[in-house]
Amino acid sequence: MRLKDKVAIITGGGRGIGRATALRFAEEGALVVVADIEFAVAHSVADEIIDLNRQAHAVGESVTSANGDKQAVVTRTRAALPVQVDVTDSASVETMVQAALKQYERIDILVNNAGIVRDAQLTKMSEENFDLVIDVNLKGVFNCAKAVAPIMVQQGSGVILSTASVVAPYGNFGQTNYVASKAGVIGMTKVWARELGRKGIRANAVAPGFTETRMIDGIPDKVVEKLLERIALNRFGKPEDIANAFVWLASDEAAYVTGHVLHVDGGTVI
Repeated sequence: MRLKDKVAIITGGGRGIGRATALRFAEEGALVVVADIEFAVAHSVADEIIDLNRQAHAVGESVTSANGDKQAVVTRTRAALPVQVDVTDSASVETMVQAALKQYERIDILVNNAGIVRDAQLTKMSEENFDLVIDVNLKGVFNCAKAVAPIMVQQGSGVILSTASVVAPYGNFGQTNYVASKAGVIGMTKVWARELGRKGIRANAVAPGFTETRMIDGIPDKVVEKLLERIALNRFGKPEDIANAFVWLASDEAAYVTGHVLHVDGGTVI
């Protein structure tokens, strides 16, 4: 298993790409902190991980029964920890980090995945929606990375991964706020790779293409057809496609990869 006993925090872990990443990390042996602003969905994913990994994380103990016979019993470690977090609030992020440390005593991987969209053309975009997307998608990534970086520095190792987007370098109609936030994520990732590399910490980003999540629900059929025409593989991505990229970047197989933006877009941009 490529992530055996690695402790990973995944924000936005309750749905979509975050959920798929949490499950894939667990399959690869990671201990997963499922962080989401909705505690119920975080708890659901954590329970799913614990159930799926019940046998993999079980350990045997020997106990003495009432009649003096030795019996083997099975206990299980916490394969996952659900945490409610508002990534825009640094105090909430710090609470998340402390909960992870209390449970697992270290943090090896951070996946900055929490994100939202509030689309509108420039002339129709409200200041409120511009600020909200920047706060979640950009400031939230900053808050989480800043909170875990000192811990990783002290450990002498760590991986910071962030969800960018294929639209970040090229723009997209009606997404001034979203594109700005994701372009900022790419920029911060490159800065952190430079600043933290000498401390044994890698920083990379994944730029998904159009992926089957709630963010593309409700797109009109005509628009869907046009989007598919732009994709070489002629299909939208699945959350698992993105999760697999995160697994590789988090693993030792990518030990010499930092400051990189991995496009997982089915050939949207060639």
